[in-house]
Order: sequence, then structure tokens, then C-alpha cells
Amino acid sequence: MGTEYGADQIQILEGLEAVRKRPGMYIGSTSVRGLHHLVYEIVDNAVDEALAGFCDMIDVTINEDNSITVLDDGRGIPVDIQKKAGKSALEVVFTILHAGGKFGGGGYKVSGGLHGVGASVVNALSEWLDVEVYLNGKIYHQRYARGKALKPVEITGECPPDQHGTKVSFLPDKEIFEETVFDYDTLKIRLRETAFLTKNLKIVLRDNREEKHERTFHYEGGIREFVTYLNKGKAPLYENVLYCEGKKDGVYVEVSMQHNDSYTENIYSFVNNINTPEGGTHLAGFKNALTKTFNDYARKNKLLKDNEANLAGEDIREGLTAIISVKIEDPQFEGQTKQKLGNSEARGAVDAIVSEQLTYFLEQNPAVAKVICEKSILAQRARAAARKARDLTRRKTALDGMALPGKLADCSDKDPVNCEIYIVEGDSAGGSAKDARNKANQAILPLRGKILNVEKARLDKIYANAEIKAMITAFGTGIHDDFDITKLRYHKIIIMTDADVDGAHISTLLLTFIYRFMPELIKQGYVYLAQPPLYKLEKNKRIWYAYSEEELDQILKEVGRDNNNKIQRYKGLGEMDAEQLWETTMDPERRILLRVTMDEDTMSELDLTFTTLMGDQVEPRREFIEANAKYGTLDI
Repeated sequence: MGTEYGADQIQILEGLEAVRKRPGMYIGSTSVRGLHHLVYEIVDNAVDEALAGFCDMIDVTINEDNSITVLDDGRGIPVDIQKKAGKSALEVVFTILHAGGKFGGGGYKVSGGLHGVGASVVNALSEWLDVEVYLNGKIYHQRYARGKALKPVEITGECPPDQHGTKVSFLPDKEIFEETVFDYDTLKIRLRETAFLTKNLKIVLRDNREEKHERTFHYEGGIREFVTYLNKGKAPLYENVLYCEGKKDGVYVEVSMQHNDSYTENIYSFVNNINTPEGGTHLAGFKNALTKTFNDYARKNKLLKDNEANLAGEDIREGLTAIISVKIEDPQFEGQTKQKLGNSEARGAVDAIVSEQLTYFLEQNPAVAKVICEKSILAQRARAAARKARDLTRRKTALDGMALPGKLADCSDKDPVNCEIYIVEGDSAGGSAKDARNKANQAILPLRGKILNVEKARLDKIYANAEIKAMITAFGTGIHDDFDITKLRYHKIIIMTDADVDGAHISTLLLTFIYRFMPELIKQGYVYLAQPPLYKLEKNKRIWYAYSEEELDQILKEVGRDNNNKIQRYKGLGEMDAEQLWETTMDPERRILLRVTMDEDTMSELDLTFTTLMGDQVEPRREFIEANAKYGTLDI
């Protein structure tokens, strides 16, 4: 029979041991992303105090030893004895899972800390955690090691009677995390977003490590200022940032929006300050209100003739930047990743508030209304033209649809899991790559020159572009509304360009196209950048390749610097013969590939990066390049 399976085999993980055993269940992963999540958990607790009206300032410090300190001026975590547990409420919050003011105790009306597990999980995954509470003129203190209290809560001193708040310091546990070094920029992006979403809250971020930094985020205009910030680098169509605010059915709604002259829509939705990248009922309510209100206005004011079709939602949202932020007492999240709001009352509340206030705004500002409607009508016409072009590029099935592009050298294996496609610039490099490849599973698609910059073009132009058409057809997934990841023909899409400024520009154009029209390919990890070598070193008939200046120095140290060294700096892929290209850049055993990733937590910032690099405005691009030139690589 084998092993008995009875009550004794059911393992009960006591308290925080469960967290240490399966950290990914609580913070997503033990990667750098999970590491930063610890900070957000503690900060979100302080933000809950701000949402409840008790906290004006949060101070986050990265200390010299890579520990973190978060200080807030909220009410201070209660320290009195919690009857059920028989110990200080402070200790309960930091040592017991699912303990906190978010589980029906009436402590918070709305709360961002989604699972209410923040403080105890951070404690469980830290080598040490130290907490001080300032309350009633006294300082209360407790210290923990890997989730366990070292002694009971004690009073360690006095503070001014009007001082209140909580200070938490912690050092992430090296036994748990793959990486324990915090990235200042990652925290900066998230804390800036938090400050935009909580108007009047002041958040200070300091880095006390070697490269000292300090930033303060404080936005009295809240999400209005967020829209202005996201539209930096684009030309707004009108001056005002539209703002709607109200409460209905227990849902507090804030929406701000402004159109710009671009062709992409950027809408970010939040629930209790938590980003909902998959949208949900609040986003559906917003889209419905927008489509209905603009069509009503356009018909009533004869901007749309009786015989013309209604504007589609996507026409009205062309070039729109918007933030939808709702606060709700009991948010229900759907989907595998819990990134989609499910509360039905949110749809009705957002729809009603936006419809009413937007209708009023359009009546009061006919010039703005006209500009938006005219842009939407142009978008509608372009969409009709794009549909014709799209029908030409759409492949019904591999057999009866459009043939694969003529310049594609396809591979013989038909299982996408085994197949990879190299997107190569120029015919000469394409020729070398075709000779170098493994024909069984490596396909080559050479592109001529620089592809269209999709940041500056409408859909009809994009579908008409030969290079883009070739890529869409080769990938097989379709783009935009037709996108279907199950039809992807290659599980590795590898962008292979020269290691120079032009090559970097072409890579960025290609990434911009994929990010705007097939973002799922990046999200699911199918997109890579090839890393051709920068140098070839020959000495005594032996050859070495170096992929960076540092690597060249290292090789020279090992082989000795003298006159026998022949060093070649590769300017482009075309300088390598097929054998060298295979050895250095295409052989799965030896090549280096960089996977392109996207962080859901910093989507708004990623968007801004693409706009800055690829948009019309020169000034923001120059500032970006000057600020980032020292890093030398485009890290998206």
C-alpha cells in the first residue's frame, strides 16, 4: 500500500513558519521584485492611516547596511493588550498572520493593504525587525528576529505628548531573498505614484548609501498632477486636466484625464491606491461613461451627422491619458493574479459620476469638446482604413491565409516551443545569420533600415508599413484587438542589432512596436535582445571574445598585455563571418541573451520612458539621455 496517509501526515505550519517556507504566496516572489514589495507593505500600512485622515507624512530611508526605515505620523499602532491573544496589539500585528485593523474591526473604512498580512509577513522574512510607537508621550519598542519577538513590548523613553506615529526598521533575510540590495529608482517610482494617489500626503525618500539621494513627493493636486506628469513629453490638446470626484453607493470616485496629440491611450486604474493592471468594473464604468457622453454631445451639437456611425470607445480614447482611482470598503479582486476589480457597485458609481460631471464640463467648454470630438472622428476614419489593411495582413490559418513574408528564412521545426526567430537589421547581417543559423529551429527575418516609429503613427500607417507587416505575419499572433498568443510561432523573439547607437535605436523602435501592440509577448517573457561581442582578441592563434570593456580588461589581464595582441572592435554584425556570428551570438550553448521584462508596479513610468524616447518633444528626450547616458544601456 505504500505510506499511510492519515492525520499525522497533514503538516500544520505554525504562524509565520508558513511564510518563511512559501514566501512567494505572500509577496509574489523572492526576486528583487519581492524584496521591494516588503517596503510597499509597510508603506501601505502608513498610507491607510493617511486615507483614514490621520497621517500627513511618511519618511522612507534606505540605510547604509541596506536595511529600511519607514516612519509615519499616523495614530501609532495600538499597544494595549489584545484580549483574545493576551498580548500587546503591537506584537499581534507583527507576529500573527491576518491580524490587523482591516478585518472588520472598524479600524479602517478603506484600506490598501490588500491581504492585511503586511507587517507580519515583512517580519517573518527579515533577519531582524525593530518597531517603535510614539503614543501618549511614551516610546514603545519591540525587536524581532526572523518573525519571533525577542522580548515583550516595553517603554524605552518619553516623547512630546503631541508626537504620534510608528517607526519600523527591518533588514531582509539573505536566507530568503536572491538579492538584498534595494534599488533607489524602483522605490522612487512606486512612492511617487503613491503620493499622486493620496493628495496632500508628503512622502520623503532618502538613500544613505554611497551615492546619497533624497526626494520629496507632495502633490496637492493629487491625480490631476499625475496626468500632467504622464503627459510630459506629449503635447496636450487643451489646457485643462478634467477632474471628476464624487461618492455613490459607498464608493469614492476620483478621475482625471487629458488628451494629447499622440495615438496611444494610457489609462491607469487603482483601487484603494493598489494598481489594477487588468482593470475591472471601475474601468468598465469609466469607458462606458466616456463613450456615451461624447456620442450624446457630438450628436446633439451636430458634430456627427445623422447618417454617420457612432464613435467607438477606442476613437474617443485615442491619445487619452487618464487615472481612475476608487476607494471602496470591501474590494473584491478577480483573476489569477488578483489584479482586476470585481465589485459591481464600482461600475455604476464611476459611470454615474463621470457621465454627469463630464456632460457639464463639455457644455461649459465647447471649444475643448470640439477638439476632442474632431480628433475622435479622425481616429474613426483611420480605424476604417486600418481595418481594410488589417484584413490583408490577417492570416486565417497557416494554409489559406497570407503567405509568410518572402524574406523570412523560416525553420523546419513547427513546434513553437523549440523555435526562435532572429530579427536582424540589414541584408548583409541577415545573410551571415542565415548561413550561421541552425535551420531546424532558428528563423531569420532581415529588416531593411529603421522601422516606422509607432509612437508617431496611427494604425492605418502601421498596417501599411512593409517591415511591420512582415513581423506581424511572421509572429503569427496578430496585433491589437486581434492578438492571440496561442498562435505565436516562436517562443523566442530575438532582436539582433549592431552594438552601436544606430543598433540601439533600431532595438528601441522594435521594442516600442512590441510594447504598444503585443505587450503580452514581453509580459510572458518571449522577447530577447541578442548580445553580440564588442571585441575580438587574437594571440598566438587563439581567439577570445569580449562582450564589454570590463571583460576585455579581464582577458588582457589573464593573457598579458603585449604586442602580440590583435584587438578588433566590432562595429557591426556584418563584420563577422557566419562561423563567428554562430559562436558568439547565436549558439544556445555560448550566446548571451537579455530577456526584456515589464514590471506591473511601474507601468506608468515605463510608458513615460517610451514617450520620452520616441515621442515628438525634443527637450524631455535630451534630459532623459543626459540623465541616463552614464548607464550606457537601455534598461526597460
